[in-house]
Amino acid sequence: MTQQPSHLNRQLGLLGLAATGICSMIGASIYVVPFMIQRNVPGIGPYVLPAFLFAAIPAIFAALAYSILASAMPRAGGSYLYASRAIHPYWGFVASFSQWFGLSIVIGVISYVVVPFFRDVAVALEWTALADWLSHSLVRVVLSVGLLWLFAGINMLGVKSYERTLIPLMVLMFALGAVVIFAGLSFTTEDFSNALMEKEGRQLELFTAEFNWTTFFSAAAILFSSFIGFDSIAQAGGEAKNPTKNLPKAIGLAILTVGLFYFTFTFAVYHAVPWQFVALESQIKDITAAGLLSYLLPTGLGVVILLGAAIALLNDLPAMILSVSRLVFSWAEDGIFPKALATIHPKRHAPYRAILLSTLVSTVGILGSHFAGDFFLGIDIMVTSMLVNFLLMCLSVAFLPKRNPALASEIKIFKHPFSQLIIALVGTLFLSAFLLIHVSKDLSAEVSAWYFHSTWVWLIVMGLASLLFYFRWKKLQKSDPNLKNRFSKLPQD
Repeated sequence: MTQQPSHLNRQLGLLGLAATGICSMIGASIYVVPFMIQRNVPGIGPYVLPAFLFAAIPAIFAALAYSILASAMPRAGGSYLYASRAIHPYWGFVASFSQWFGLSIVIGVISYVVVPFFRDVAVALEWTALADWLSHSLVRVVLSVGLLWLFAGINMLGVKSYERTLIPLMVLMFALGAVVIFAGLSFTTEDFSNALMEKEGRQLELFTAEFNWTTFFSAAAILFSSFIGFDSIAQAGGEAKNPTKNLPKAIGLAILTVGLFYFTFTFAVYHAVPWQFVALESQIKDITAAGLLSYLLPTGLGVVILLGAAIALLNDLPAMILSVSRLVFSWAEDGIFPKALATIHPKRHAPYRAILLSTLVSTVGILGSHFAGDFFLGIDIMVTSMLVNFLLMCLSVAFLPKRNPALASEIKIFKHPFSQLIIALVGTLFLSAFLLIHVSKDLSAEVSAWYFHSTWVWLIVMGLASLLFYFRWKKLQKSDPNLKNRFSKLPQD
């Protein structure tokens, strides 16, 4: 009988790691959020791009914290491993469990939402029969579940199959996104004004908007969600080639690439479409980049833009499945979850049981989206989870030298303690402020029931997770007298 390997294989190169972060970060929201924010945060007007830049600041400091920790602890599990070795295993679990739960649900939401994007492509191409078929609720659920388990299957085939799937999807996403950028930069607001008069016979209404700090911070807090996802690179630490160098490089590449793409994409659309029109239209209907540019572009290019949004959404799935499954694997390796969930396939070298569990939770997310008819609660939970996660990563950088000097000595970038402390303090300050804004906005929102406040749901989920951790930890304490020493070291590579 062949002995099962006890570790993951390091087969994921720099490009595959960067693609993991990029594809986790860029979704169809870039086609919607920078424009619908005119409705969600009335008065932001022409200040969307500055708010985008400001939102990048806490994301950059969180990325720096992740890079520092990844260089010292290149193993699967990322955030769980970092906080558990730098602060305490409980805080590692807090940093990662709500992230796992929130992302697993969002994976289901993405699987459910992607089908209407392809339906809209069929509508634009006047493929009426296909569009009607994709509109059936049962068809939507079955296709959503099928897409989810397809990408779960690709993950179970191993990181080589995963890489061969993800990189072409990323290239296609950028190619289709480039159509929006070139189209937006090719036209002016005067061209749009003329097209609006020609197509709808109405005059473009121009007005001004005064800058307001409260409005600006609220918009930045929403736009911050666009930078969530680079942490998935850290979760793949156990499968990265030359991890101490490639993990920080991949995180930096992902943040830089996504930041430039977001900013250029948004700038291009607002270059062609006046913000006043976006603000007014967003109050009466849902708008997207494709819809705004449709006034200027022929139908064929409009279809390409719609397809770009669908692909951007679709390529979230394989990267996010890898991310959440490695968290489960890492918990199981440490004994926080049953050891069976750390089982690795003897040929594919994939943690298939961890992938199965995470995909089952994501399937619940599909069914919940279908029966509840609303998925924004899951996204709000994810934002809360990631803000807490990023905050704990910055604190981990601050605590690591004192709590675990042996691992701190392995840090390969920003080696000077003072630079580490500055990154930790500035990141903590910004992320605490963004968390406060997000929670205040959530608790002050008018909803039909208390459980539609994401903050309360997050606290309940973490309360239950804390009970689970308590019982597992007590069991570990009884079985292992050297538990403290064990959790000060990295799992075997």
